[in-house]
Amino acid sequence: MAEEAFDLIVMPGGLDGTENLARDRRVVKMLQEQLASGRPVGAICAAPTVLDRHGLAPGKTITCHPTCRDAIQGARLSEDRVVRDGLLVTSQGPGTAIEFALKLVELLMGRDKMLEVNTGVLARID
Repeated sequence: MAEEAFDLIVMPGGLDGTENLARDRRVVKMLQEQLASGRPVGAICAAPTVLDRHGLAPGKTITCHPTCRDAIQGARLSEDRVVRDGLLVTSQGPGTAIEFALKLVELLMGRDKMLEVNTGVLARID
């Protein structure tokens, strides 16, 4: 799986699942390769801790679920609901999932496509 190229890798949240992702060397390798090749990664809820734990977000501004904030050491924390810093898009949790998804659409397909998608979703956007 790590030999494949992905347009985007998105990690879901949840504490147990996030711990599994963080311990899986294959996942870490995929994330390293994804970012090294200039392709984006998204992480929501507790998942941004995986990026931080493995040194994949040094100096980057990220956000995460408020209960996970203390686990972030190498990245700058934001209280924003969704944050994009370069190739990383992070979000706080289930209540921010639509905004997160729209930010990923914008990253991959551009603002016009994101606005088109949002005509049916009706989310509040910047």
